[in-house]
Amino acid sequence: MAAEVTPAGQDTYAGGLRRVARVVLLDPEGRILLLHGHEPDDPADDWWFTPGGGVEGDETREQAARRELLEETGITDVDLGPVLWRRRCSFPFAGRRWDQDEWYYLARTARPAAEAVGAGLTELERRSVAGARWWTCEELTRARETVYPTRLAGLLRTLLDEGPPAGPVTLDTEIV
Repeated sequence: MAAEVTPAGQDTYAGGLRRVARVVLLDPEGRILLLHGHEPDDPADDWWFTPGGGVEGDETREQAARRELLEETGITDVDLGPVLWRRRCSFPFAGRRWDQDEWYYLARTARPAAEAVGAGLTELERRSVAGARWWTCEELTRARETVYPTRLAGLLRTLLDEGPPAGPVTLDTEIV
C-alpha cells in the first residue's frame, strides 16, 4: 500500500488507510517514552503519543518503526520486539483527516535518551511536536492530558504485569 501524492500534495493510500508503525519504547524502569504533539496552528490543542509514523516506499513496518524512532527521538540503541497491538484510527490534523492502520511494536532501551526530540523531524513535525517525556504507568493512569491510544495506561499496565501478548491484540477503532 504505497502512498501517492495528489496534485494538492496530500497523500492517498491504497485501501484508504495509511500504514503506520508505532513504538512502545520502554526504559529499564518500565517507563514509556511519549511525544508531546499539538495542532500546528494551535499549541493549546495538544496530546501525547507514541513515536512512529507512516511506512515509506517498500520498507517493512519494522524498518519504519526503527526509522521513525531515530528521526523522532534520536534513539537507535533498542531491542525491537513483537507487535503488541493493532489499531485503526481516524483523526483531524493539520487541516486534513488521517485514516491509519497502526501496528505498535515493543522496544526496549538500556539507556534512556534526554528529553530532546530527534533532529530528523519533518517540517510538519517540527511545527507540531513540542517535546518528549518518559512516563510511568502510574503517571499515565493519573494523567489529565489526552493520550493516544486512549487506553494506553491500561495497556501498559497489562504489558508490564503479564509481558507481551502471544500475538497482536486488536484495539478498538478510534475516531476523533
